[in-house]
Formats: sequence, C-alpha cells, structure tokens
Amino acid sequence: MADDKNLPLPESNLVFGEGNPDCDVLFIGEAPGFNEDKEKRPFVGRAGQLLRAGIRELGWREQDVYITNIVKRRPPENRDPNEEEIASYKPYLAKQIEIINPKIIVPLGRFSMNYFLPLAKITRDQGKLFKVKEYFILPMLHPAAALRGTGAMKMFKETFAKLPNALLKVNSDNFEEAKSEEPTTKKPKLEDVQAKLF
Repeated sequence: MADDKNLPLPESNLVFGEGNPDCDVLFIGEAPGFNEDKEKRPFVGRAGQLLRAGIRELGWREQDVYITNIVKRRPPENRDPNEEEIASYKPYLAKQIEIINPKIIVPLGRFSMNYFLPLAKITRDQGKLFKVKEYFILPMLHPAAALRGTGAMKMFKETFAKLPNALLKVNSDNFEEAKSEEPTTKKPKLEDVQAKLF
C-alpha cells in the first residue's frame, strides 16, 4: 500500500491497522482522524479510547483483536470518506479480511457497515448479527457517535456487551439468529449485491 501511488489521500500518513492477525474479532472503522494520522495507529483519539476501553471491559486484551479502517489515510478535516476513496482502498481491505479471516467482523459506523450491508441502516441494524458470504457481521455505532449523547452511548455499550455471546454462538455453530439478508422486503436481497463487496 505504501508503494501504491494511485491511492488517494497521499498527503496523509498510512494507518494500516494493528492487533492480532489471527484474531476472532476484527473491528473496522471508516478512516483515520487527526490523532491517528499523527501516530500512524488506528483509533487512538477520544473515540479510540472508548473503543479500547470497551474491549478491555469485556475482559479481552487489545492485542487479541484487530483494529483497522476501510480507508487507510485521513481525509482532509476529518470529513467522511467518499465513494472513490472507499473504492480505491477496497481491494486492500478485502485482502486484509481474507488474511485475518475473523470469526466476527464489527463494522463501526454506517460507512463501514454499508461496505458489508449496503441496504442496512445503522440505528436500526446495529447490534444484529448478519451473515455475509462466509463472514458474520455485527454492526455497531461508531464510538465517535456514541460520544455525542447518552442515548447513543447506551446503545454502543449494550451492543458491545453482546460481542462475547455472539462469538460463542458463531463458535458453537448455532447460527439460527444470524440474519442471512438485510431486513427489507422492497429492495434486492443481500446475496444479489454481495458480489460487489470483495
């Protein structure tokens, strides 16, 4: 990635990700922010501190999971990543997921969630367990969103607390509650759009 001159946002530092490449749980955010660009590490600002505290509160160690973003460089002024940037970094994220091969992927925020579940809505579908191809997806609010209000923080913490049970369910082959498609009746089935994801 460092040698790929076609990737957008070359003025920012590459923030690849960190953690255990043999992990069971992979957290994927949207893009690095100011602190992440400065330290070249994902989720080290206020939102990152909340994420990492949540991991520790489960009794897990940060080095036992993996944390990364879809877009690996900071967009100017911390704006949302655009479609071109997401598309440019997509092959690298897909390869990263393939190598790590986690039991559960936890998209943080709507951009990350919509990478896997294009028709999902973050407030409606966060906290639910989905199956996309061979991967189980459990979307969560982005920790930065959780910092904006008590209701969002409550939702974030409640979903975080579901992770150990979701992992047990996946490991025990008890998949009945995992949703194989997005909760909609009027739009295309998820499997019809999955070919675009990886």
